[in-house]
Amino acid sequence: MVKEIIIIGSGAAGMTAASSARRTDPGAKITVFTEDTDVAYSLCVIPWAIEGKVAWENIVMHTPDYYREKKNIDIMTRTNVDSVDDSSKTVSAAGKTYKYDSLVIATGGKVFIPPIKGTDLRGVFIIRALQDGKNIQSYLKDVRKVAVCGAGVIGLEMALAFSNLGKEVTVIEMFDQVMPRIGEKDMADHIQKYLESKGIKFVLSAPVQSVNGTGKVSSVTAGDKEYPCEMVLFATGIRANTDIPKMLGFDIGQLGGVAVSPSLQPYRKGGLVPNVYVAGDVIQCMSAVATGPTMSQLGSSAVKQGNVAGINAAGGKALYGSIASPWVSVMGEKEIAGTGLSLGLASWYGIEAVWGKASGLTRARYYPGATEMTVKILADAASHKLIGAQIIAGEGATGRINWLTSAIISGITAEDFLARSENAYCPPTSMVKDTVISAVEDLCNKFKAA
Repeated sequence: MVKEIIIIGSGAAGMTAASSARRTDPGAKITVFTEDTDVAYSLCVIPWAIEGKVAWENIVMHTPDYYREKKNIDIMTRTNVDSVDDSSKTVSAAGKTYKYDSLVIATGGKVFIPPIKGTDLRGVFIIRALQDGKNIQSYLKDVRKVAVCGAGVIGLEMALAFSNLGKEVTVIEMFDQVMPRIGEKDMADHIQKYLESKGIKFVLSAPVQSVNGTGKVSSVTAGDKEYPCEMVLFATGIRANTDIPKMLGFDIGQLGGVAVSPSLQPYRKGGLVPNVYVAGDVIQCMSAVATGPTMSQLGSSAVKQGNVAGINAAGGKALYGSIASPWVSVMGEKEIAGTGLSLGLASWYGIEAVWGKASGLTRARYYPGATEMTVKILADAASHKLIGAQIIAGEGATGRINWLTSAIISGITAEDFLARSENAYCPPTSMVKDTVISAVEDLCNKFKAA
């Protein structure tokens, strides 16, 4: 009997689940429902597409026709799922009812927009789909001043793209630093100063109070001051889209995402729900660094989760482990990366942290093109285990943050890292002693002095 698999959502998690299910069961009937028009595209590259560095057509990796013809996966675009009944194993969409044997829910997240007046004015945007990016690019032609609400990674990447297009940009953030929660203030301040050198203005410790205008945006008010602009981008964080999970009565965790098991099955009143799997921005999973849950709303996490969900939905066996959530961003000539916990997050988990820091170069000092690199590494004060790291560099941040992520997940102490770690050396790629090792040396010296 042919197994019928339905997937709700066509983002990184949903489309990976579809492909993984197909590899696991070549004969299954697989149907994907999505409200979007486009599928299988990179949301992360939209700032560069708006700036014109990447062509829109190159962002979309595969079309619905490709999936239908090459992978025998049906994709129902622009189709909203109205209801799901897991007792009868049915999905209702566009006036029809579809049966399933296994269901994958990959509904992603929604941009949080504060409940203030004026968010419905013309000129107010979010970034959550390919079409959002195209709409922004089109609207920018008649815009001189832009306000970006939210100084997370996406907000900063978008702010720089706008600035590079010649717009006057003001970034408004309710916290006292850019990249709050994931970034240390000393590291974040470095990025802020760099972006200020590009002409971007920052308003910190000032929550947005209103968007102003008649019919279209003319200004925003934040911290009791008014800032003229013709366009507003809300990059104020992502909340799990739990509409369908709540409809089904699934347990929602304390962080607002669906609580799942390592098989990515949801719970209902503490019991596992059979034949249903949840993946992507909508779930909370377990931290590899601290005892407790975490949210990992990253494309890399969504792909890994989608793979597990798709395999299991097709009858295979796969588990999703605890995570450190490494991330990286490129802002102009700067790369900034992080993994594990920041000091703020460590405090939230009740962990006292000690940190070490070092500055060096990305290449040998005499080799042309060397740029500055700063590495900050955190460890648990009690166990000395590494729990987090951040890097700012002109190049080479990704490989180093991946190196540190592996160390953090393995549960290694600062002292063991120093004793066991080696770094490859070649003048065009690194100093003979990598700055990562120098940062861990600083950390170990602090433990010795304590």
